[in-house]
Amino acid sequence: MTQSELYKYVTAYFQATMPAPKTELHYNSPFQLLVAVRLSAQCTDKRINMVTPALFERFPDARAMYGVEFDELLPYIKSVSYPNSKCRDLLAMAKMIVDDFGGEVPEDIEGLQRLPGVGPKTANVVASVLYGAKVIPVDTHVFRVSARIGLTVNAKTPIQAEKQLEAGFDESIRNLAHHWLLLHGRYVCKARKPLCDKCGLSEQCIMHNWASAEC
Repeated sequence: MTQSELYKYVTAYFQATMPAPKTELHYNSPFQLLVAVRLSAQCTDKRINMVTPALFERFPDARAMYGVEFDELLPYIKSVSYPNSKCRDLLAMAKMIVDDFGGEVPEDIEGLQRLPGVGPKTANVVASVLYGAKVIPVDTHVFRVSARIGLTVNAKTPIQAEKQLEAGFDESIRNLAHHWLLLHGRYVCKARKPLCDKCGLSEQCIMHNWASAEC
């Protein structure tokens, strides 16, 4: 199977099994999604969804968080990974959104990356989820699954994987492809114990075929 055929095969599989994938983070506004995505770095969505209800009740938007003291915000996010640095980022982020963007989260990736703590992956996720940007953010799940299936070849970094995936998937479904690969990695193609017997892609999976040959 050629790379082009593989991408079509994987696309058809996910369109049939996961036609409307979406982020599992809970949010009610662009600002809340941005905050949730920033908090989710090196942390699970499950943990973030436990933290954000109280956080968003107290700080529903950037203006509500504007000028808040570090010690006032920190207790709301202390159970997430790296709470101190994330707390500083959220406070600086809220300030810039109010001061430079009129209280509204920027819609373009370049504008998003101006915000403190917002790197390419976070910006791509927010732009993809909110605005349908034709990008494929690569987190650990996407990086792992795309390599195992064979969608990426010898990609050493997330950026390299992103370029290959964006070249392989049709532009119209790139934002869906991100969720397909992420959710597949979270629930089926797990890092340590992949559920190959429950995966409809196992026949085309490099790792599965390698393991079978070893056996």
